[in-house]
Amino acid sequence: MKRPLLSIASLALLPAPLLVLAGCGGSGAEEKGPAPLSEQALDAVVANPGATREQLARRIDRLFTDEGMGETRALIVMQGGQIVAERYGEGYGEETRFVSWSMAKTITAVMIGMLVADGKLQLDETPPIPNWRRPGDPRGDITLRQLLQMRSGLRHTESTEPAYDADTVKMLFLQGRDDMAAWAEAQPLEAKPGAKFEYSTNTTVILADIAARVLTDSSDPEIRRKAVDDYLKARIFIPLGMYSMVPEYDRAGTLIGGSLIHGTARDWARFGEFLRHQGAVKGAQLVPKGWITFMTTPSPRSPDYGAQVWLNRPSGTDRNVLFADRGPADLFSLVGHLGQYVMVSPRQGLTVVRLGKSDDAARDPVVAALGDVVALFPRK
Repeated sequence: MKRPLLSIASLALLPAPLLVLAGCGGSGAEEKGPAPLSEQALDAVVANPGATREQLARRIDRLFTDEGMGETRALIVMQGGQIVAERYGEGYGEETRFVSWSMAKTITAVMIGMLVADGKLQLDETPPIPNWRRPGDPRGDITLRQLLQMRSGLRHTESTEPAYDADTVKMLFLQGRDDMAAWAEAQPLEAKPGAKFEYSTNTTVILADIAARVLTDSSDPEIRRKAVDDYLKARIFIPLGMYSMVPEYDRAGTLIGGSLIHGTARDWARFGEFLRHQGAVKGAQLVPKGWITFMTTPSPRSPDYGAQVWLNRPSGTDRNVLFADRGPADLFSLVGHLGQYVMVSPRQGLTVVRLGKSDDAARDPVVAALGDVVALFPRK
């Protein structure tokens, strides 16, 4: 039998204590807690993840279900070298290759580090770009170190409105698309080399071209492509077990090393773990530890950027790429367009991968939610 509803008039006649009870349904029930987690959310997290299981599942669930996050397609948490949480959006799974966007930059930087270790390149010398080495060309003062730290001084606009006015779009899809490196290398200086930080996808394509130049003397596109592809596979992808990785090349045979390398979420996690172990895998040092230290050390012109990797530090500007106000200070991240992240926190033994599609408005909520995931794990 249904309880009769109290009319507004009858409520006015009730004593204050009873009025409070009536407002609570007359039962004195406490405020409702959080909604129960779905089976899918709980199943995504192992029994002992190194943090409270339900809290971790709930915070991961937010990335998939909360409005304002965009679309999370894959989420992996590795703690102490083990996958402790893994979840995919509808239509995606373990075998799905995800586009890197700018996360590719960090792979390109590791390749450059290996070539430096091989003695084929020098950090503080002008790289082997013929036009820059002509007598009197001011770009001859640009060093490899400055390119890696995004302070070459080359004229560049990464993004703007309308989008087709951005130099990145011009290189990738318009005037420069057939020979991206030639287009990027032809840009004049807008600042003294080393003096100004300017985030630039085009700069990383220049780095990819430099790699091709030292790996082969040929200008044949297929030979250039094969030289870099073989090097990446032999020195990075196969040793790390990253068998899904598919790099893209332009018509000139240059790796599109600033934005287009495809791989599964697990392979992106493997790369994060490789960086967490300072360039080693299974005890084998693939790139010198000092190179990873260089990559994760703030550049002289941008405290939140190292060498082709973002750092969890204040920028000194209004730019907030990660969550420096919440730490940990040694956390660093690969960051790609539309919300791609591979976050590495060495002190927590942690690697967090989030892949998906989130527009600019959703980026801050996504980063905050990832910060909530990271915060659950203790620091060593």
